[in-house]
Amino acid sequence: MTDVDRQEAVLSEEAALRVILEGTAAETGEQFFLALVRKLTEALGTYGAWVTEYDEPKRRLRALAFRLGDRYVDGYEYAIAGTPCEPVIDQACLVHYPDRVIELFPDDPDLKAFDAVSYMGAPLQDLDGRILGHLAVVDNKRMPRWERLETLFRIFAGRAAAELRRLRAEAQIREREEKLGRLFAGAMDAIVEIDRELRVSMFNPAAERFFGVTAQDAMGTCLDRFLQDAGRRTLTRVMAKLDTADDDRQYQWIEGLTGVRADGTAFPAEATLARAAQSREPFYTLILRNVNDRLAAEQTIRTLSEEQAYLIEEIRELTGFEEIIGECEPMHRMLADLHRVASTDATVLITGETGTGKELVARAIHKASTRSRKPLIKVNCAAIPASLIESEFFGHEKGAFTGATAAREGRFALADGGTIFLDEIGELPLELQPKLLRVLQEGEFEPVGGSRTRKVDVRVIAATNRDLDRMVREGAFREDLYYRLNVFPVRVPPLRERGEDVVRLAKAFAERAAHRLGRPSPRLSEGVLTRIRSYDWPGNVRELQNVIERALITANGSGLNLDRALPETAEQGRPMTAMAQTTVERRVRTAVEMVEFERENIRLALEGAGWRVSGAQGAASRLGLPPSTLTSRMKALGIHRPR
Repeated sequence: MTDVDRQEAVLSEEAALRVILEGTAAETGEQFFLALVRKLTEALGTYGAWVTEYDEPKRRLRALAFRLGDRYVDGYEYAIAGTPCEPVIDQACLVHYPDRVIELFPDDPDLKAFDAVSYMGAPLQDLDGRILGHLAVVDNKRMPRWERLETLFRIFAGRAAAELRRLRAEAQIREREEKLGRLFAGAMDAIVEIDRELRVSMFNPAAERFFGVTAQDAMGTCLDRFLQDAGRRTLTRVMAKLDTADDDRQYQWIEGLTGVRADGTAFPAEATLARAAQSREPFYTLILRNVNDRLAAEQTIRTLSEEQAYLIEEIRELTGFEEIIGECEPMHRMLADLHRVASTDATVLITGETGTGKELVARAIHKASTRSRKPLIKVNCAAIPASLIESEFFGHEKGAFTGATAAREGRFALADGGTIFLDEIGELPLELQPKLLRVLQEGEFEPVGGSRTRKVDVRVIAATNRDLDRMVREGAFREDLYYRLNVFPVRVPPLRERGEDVVRLAKAFAERAAHRLGRPSPRLSEGVLTRIRSYDWPGNVRELQNVIERALITANGSGLNLDRALPETAEQGRPMTAMAQTTVERRVRTAVEMVEFERENIRLALEGAGWRVSGAQGAASRLGLPPSTLTSRMKALGIHRPR
């Protein structure tokens, strides 16, 4: 068979994509990988295909699914040394040997057993670039180099990597849920789940001890057998109140209950009742304790629940995580500084303009630190109302202020043992700065409304785009806090100082956006690169990423459409504002164009204001709108702050 015949035998790109989607869309986990390798052999016309996960310490690959001919092979595992898979893993790139693969890798016995002639493999990578495994095909015929063939294979590899990442993320959440289950079983407080008729559907061991009955005996019975009459009426009244409460107020603290044990003895009790719904049917969780007992178990459950929420959020944000890319001298100096400080517990102050990637730097420091197994808790000081920021930092006790119906852990408590990232620290109210200074110096604080001192072991990383030194001179920032934060300063250079890094970043963003959108990698022409180099990028890396994604979405061919994403005037050679476009291009615009015009105008205002909505320098002020109106328009137009 000639190369031309070979190419014609392979399904068209559109048909192959249809095979992928129809064959794998309804599958997950093991069934997904089994379907994937089968559809891969069908779409590419190869003899065998397999998808693996990588055991880095052992340098071995274990097949998640392996299709050879018309059958599946179970338990396929091998060391990568001396195999064509080795360069795929070590070089993290697609490898294609169109023929003579046995001659190239004579020490691989499996190639001889397969009677292999050709091979192609691609790595499966996590979003931080770590190798998760690989996808490979082998054939007993020549597999010529063909750009469309390799493009299809990369699409298969991208789908496999996404599923493997999803499975690993689910495993983390499942582990957290199992831990919560163990806490439910081991809690000192009685935890009882009931339906609208007070029938018991869950009864933990502490409840068995509290009421003197087994969970088996309690299941399906009415909870009123465990409460005196006044308590039953109180519980019923609170349940009715929760049924009509807002979604964010689906819980209430109950005092003055009297519990009744199976032997008839009574004890004073207090409880938290929370409402939730499953399949539209409400259920209620009662956490009940003797009024004389400590509330340590409830606090532990709440803390772990909030940590789980942060874990889920971190998993969700993996889709926007970018590795630090930079070869210029300022970036080399910054990365050297990160390497030096990461392994210490020193407080770090990250400075730089809006959009330079200060949060990414904070994540890199935490990930490389000895605290990486604990959470990185983020606080945007500019996004929290001044009246609530102390509660967000340090938590509050029940009744500390209007609406504080239950105690709540603060961000510093959640970060205990880990790292807290204080973004936009320059926006921290002056009256709260002494309390932050105390945490930095003494490692202790009191929750709002409480008198009990909490001790925490937290590493602090702060970031700002403001000139804190000038703010100190003007009396807007405490000098002692500034020096305590500025133990190890790290400056993130703006994009205009990074030379050819702008090209490297543009190519990386284009690759990732194309991968996310399911498109082939775009070609960046010299004209496109020249325009990218000539623009000074006031919004820095964030603006570059947004422009590249818009240019890819609006492109008709295989390149980037910078005319839509980054318009320029001939006289100035730099982007026009949306208003300038309107002046230059006088014509009647469609409703769709007007919506796009409004969206772009709001984006420009937000980027110029560092994505701050309110305040004297906020986007609402620039646009001449009330902040509430701008927030409403952002929601309507689907405008979100880039992560």
